[in-house]
Amino acid sequence: MRVPPSAAERAEREDQAAVSQHWPGPRTIAVVNGKGGANKTPTTILLSAVFARYGGAGVLAWDNNQTRGTLGWRTEQGPHEATLHDLLPETERLLSTNAQSAELARFVHHQSRDRYDVLRSQPMVLASQQRVSSEDVDRIHAVAAKYYRLIVMDSGNDESDPMWLRMIDHTDQLVVATSSRAEHAEAGALLLEALAERDERSAALSRNAVAIVSQSDEKATASEIRRIEDGYSELVREVVRIPYDPGMGAAQLHYRVLRPDTQRAWLAAAAAIARGLGG
Repeated sequence: MRVPPSAAERAEREDQAAVSQHWPGPRTIAVVNGKGGANKTPTTILLSAVFARYGGAGVLAWDNNQTRGTLGWRTEQGPHEATLHDLLPETERLLSTNAQSAELARFVHHQSRDRYDVLRSQPMVLASQQRVSSEDVDRIHAVAAKYYRLIVMDSGNDESDPMWLRMIDHTDQLVVATSSRAEHAEAGALLLEALAERDERSAALSRNAVAIVSQSDEKATASEIRRIEDGYSELVREVVRIPYDPGMGAAQLHYRVLRPDTQRAWLAAAAAIARGLGG
């Protein structure tokens, strides 16, 4: 006797198919919120892990942050301490016809459990001592787009920074990350409104954005989270809720340590993003 798959099973299969697809050309996802602590870095990590797990290699998580970016602290370190500042002087060579993809292992940190790579910033040095320009972002993105099918960019909190604005110019899919705290949700909404007024392309990114609401506070009520979701539903294409999970607070964050329902929620979030990346 054959039992057909349930609605939940069919939905999960559809999400897996969406996330596992490969696009005809590289795609860039920007994870944003103008408020610190709003869950941008965990969102970057776990989206990268889901896309790599279901879609295979070729996923880069890039810490596009002038000040105290923590992506490198919450992911595995490779056999070196290289950051994007070590990559910058090598971009011309890496874009040449005789460059090989394996050379990137000198600059990125491979995540052995979750199968993606991390390009770190330098959080131990003041921004004034390591300023990255919009032209630098162009050079790094050109290298990343040559060697990776999917680029997930973590970001800082200064929306006026040329580095941040240039990230938006390269973005195919915008993701607003927020915790269940009202100030984080408000900051994300204000960012979307500002982008809507910046230019036509930024306004389109804002309308097509996906909001990921992570319940970072175990005591947050369902009504509080629903209020945030309802607010975003008027601003973005899709809203996804991530349930509270103590595994999200780990110093090094790995997809496999999360509870099954949390893993399922991150798969749904990645699928929502994939549906906006085009064919």
